[in-house]
Amino acid sequence: MNRLIFGILAHVDAGKTTLSEGLMYKSGAIRKIGRVDNKDAHLDTNELERARGITIFSSQAELKIDDLDITLLDTPGHVDFSAEMERTLRVLDYAILIISGADGVQGHTETLWKLLREYNVPVFIFVNKMDQNGTDKEKILEDIREKLTDSCVDFTDTDSEEFYENIAMSDEHVMEDYLDNMTVSIEDIQGLIVERKIFPCFFGSALRLTGIDEFMQGLYTYTLRPEYSKEFGARVYKITREADGTRLTHIKVTGGTLRVKTELTGDTDGREWREKINQIRLYSGDKYETVNEACAGMVCALTGLNYTYCGEGFGYEYSDNQSYLEPVLTYKINLPDSISETQMLPKLRMLEEEDPKLSIVWDEELKEIQAKIMGEVQLEILKSVIKERFGVDITFGAGNIVYKETIENVVEGVGHFEPLRHYAEVHLILEPAPRGSGVHVYTDCSEDILDKNWQRLIVTHIEEREHRGVLTGSPVTDINIILVTGRAHIKHTEGGDFRQATYRAIRQGLKMAKSRLLEPYYEFRLEVPEVNIGRAMMDIEKMHGKFEMPVTSNGMAVITGSAPVSLMHDYQNEVIAYSKGHGRLNLTLKGYDLCHNEDEVIAKYNYDSESDIANPTGSVFCAHGSGYLVPWNEVYSYMHVESVLAVKNKNNLDIIENNPLNRVSEGVIDLDEIDDIINKTFFANRGASNAKWRRNKRVKEDMEFAISRDFGVKKNVKNNAGKEKYLLIDGYNVIFAWDELNELAKTNIDGARDRLLDIMCNYQGVKKCNLIVVFDAYRVENHKTEFFDYHNIHVVYTKEAETADQYIEKFAHENGRRYDVTVVTSDGLEQIIIQGQGCTLISAREFKEYIKANDELIKEKTSQSVSLKNGLFTGASDEVKNFFLFLQHFVSLESVIYVST
Repeated sequence: MNRLIFGILAHVDAGKTTLSEGLMYKSGAIRKIGRVDNKDAHLDTNELERARGITIFSSQAELKIDDLDITLLDTPGHVDFSAEMERTLRVLDYAILIISGADGVQGHTETLWKLLREYNVPVFIFVNKMDQNGTDKEKILEDIREKLTDSCVDFTDTDSEEFYENIAMSDEHVMEDYLDNMTVSIEDIQGLIVERKIFPCFFGSALRLTGIDEFMQGLYTYTLRPEYSKEFGARVYKITREADGTRLTHIKVTGGTLRVKTELTGDTDGREWREKINQIRLYSGDKYETVNEACAGMVCALTGLNYTYCGEGFGYEYSDNQSYLEPVLTYKINLPDSISETQMLPKLRMLEEEDPKLSIVWDEELKEIQAKIMGEVQLEILKSVIKERFGVDITFGAGNIVYKETIENVVEGVGHFEPLRHYAEVHLILEPAPRGSGVHVYTDCSEDILDKNWQRLIVTHIEEREHRGVLTGSPVTDINIILVTGRAHIKHTEGGDFRQATYRAIRQGLKMAKSRLLEPYYEFRLEVPEVNIGRAMMDIEKMHGKFEMPVTSNGMAVITGSAPVSLMHDYQNEVIAYSKGHGRLNLTLKGYDLCHNEDEVIAKYNYDSESDIANPTGSVFCAHGSGYLVPWNEVYSYMHVESVLAVKNKNNLDIIENNPLNRVSEGVIDLDEIDDIINKTFFANRGASNAKWRRNKRVKEDMEFAISRDFGVKKNVKNNAGKEKYLLIDGYNVIFAWDELNELAKTNIDGARDRLLDIMCNYQGVKKCNLIVVFDAYRVENHKTEFFDYHNIHVVYTKEAETADQYIEKFAHENGRRYDVTVVTSDGLEQIIIQGQGCTLISAREFKEYIKANDELIKEKTSQSVSLKNGLFTGASDEVKNFFLFLQHFVSLESVIYVST
């Protein structure tokens, strides 16, 4: 089908709706261009949009370029309505990203770019407002390449040699073709755009219709028409309602054909449903036409479906309502005396259904309705919508921040539920995860211990609700939950028993863990006159923000950084006041990080996890025919299944306490056994005491170094046999654990790093493993993960907000069972996590002894060694030569140390 779906995205006031109007006008879809400021834009169909002059709801338009049918989805540009934009990304074939030539790349533009990358959407860039004074094409291109991507290519002159060179540089195979033919085919360009290897950039003015024709021709020429499956598939991306209450389900058909009266089935909140489609509508602006069928590639609205939800999939499409944006503010909704909460709550649920990022919460303890939203502009719109739709005047209480909680250490949560004739026990490992990762659930439990059906049920119960933390009762995030063991009763266990046990296991684990409070942070871009730099920097410091050095140009200064939402969300008014209207503040949600005033917030909430009867922390056990409650801190004394984490820690402790140099791999003769063989054979008839084979402690250590191919501790040699070896070094941890490097670091940290890397190069030369040294760079603003090779080893500097611990833990989690991974660190928390991932652990000080012994061994081998390679012996008597030839029959050695007796 010759049809494509384009979405238009931009930061606020970049000219997004104006460009949409220009494209519709130039294509002949409309006869007159509407204007946002004239309140007659064709795609701003809602009265609230026209009154405010901004796009609030995504709108659909149909237009045609030659034989190509285009569905254009205009999305909101204001940050408060980013959720409306984000859900549209799921159905796009291509995106059009608009950047204002006057403003350049803004903070919200970077957020849009990240989302487009996450959803893997190919992008065409249109730089608008190039008719304004002061705009510079080259500076804009430089800004885009610096802040978004260096793969941006200027498409205004497609016949130049420079154009083809820029295209060819993005792909090796295309470069080869270019060098042969001195041109790049349109097909290659189309493929590079789809693969997001290049991003076409066009320039013009949507208001004056300049550059529009060239842009439309570019859309037609450089886009590929997708091929769709014949099997039916569709995805819901939006739910709306008309003035008369008719519910519309907006979908994209991704395969096959959908016809009127087709029966669809689904599962919403555990309730299965089956309904028929009454109408299929194709919208353009506020007008629509009904059709009997929708083919693959079409975006349409369906009537007759009452239980669909955003992200739901039909046919071969899977359901996915994951989102990268989330509300950060919460407000109490005050209702008029004539309206009760029970009357209003179902109506608000309808709005929540239409806008997934509007979270309506009924607080049972406070007996009040709360709304979680993205920002204060959304709050004003919500108030207007409620008045328009339901005729109810509401007000809002004081706004609060949506806090979250996470943990900093690994714990095993145990939940037991055993009232009379019921039984279930669940063990869950809770471990910290990287910032922004959310909650992830895994299973590491044998079916011999717990049946697969019970395991699936436990995972379902973990995922079916938002779990509350124990500091303020806020939702938990950035945590991995791993089912490791459990127990069911063949007669008494029912499904609901595991729900109770699972909930209690999570809560008990959170009580045992070291919990931390998280708050949302903004990324900001503050532009003020140079005379206000001091005031701006002082304000940011007071707001516990971090920022880069100001960049000044033409009397204005730009400061970028991040700061807590709680302190910065009202700062715009101050900026306008002290800059006398010349300052501008752009805010974009960055994510969650540690709360700047954790103790103060916890005290303010005064949350008692023990009194939260809806989220119990203890477990229920049974004795003498009746159940009794056991507090969370005593559950370990009563649980029926042994702690998995305790067993792992005990096994790992045994490995650490035993000298690793005395561990010999399977299939290699133990040194004492070698002694016995030698004394009973080679020296059996010597008689003289001084002729007996002897080893002092130093020689024993040296020989064990020589015998062992791995100087580290082998946790399970048999399982690791044949696996590629990786050795990860926590750089700064080792530097500050070794006295000589610690002293050097006090005066020259760069010198200490270089010295450590040189030592590791020598070590790798002997080990021949993949050696990686990881250094923290988490305090460096906007730093991205940096990789480079230093001679024969690899070096990593972590990205901003990521510590070396987190990087190593992530590496261990992803690779610990595929490779033979050894980690050198003395960090206690990291040691526990690493051990749980199936990796080998060496402390920094223990590793220093290995390095020292290795150096001594090399020196001794240089002066006193006997080489067995190619039968060549140096500095040895005939008797000694015969002895080592004899020894070769019993143990395979590359080299051994000869010590004269």
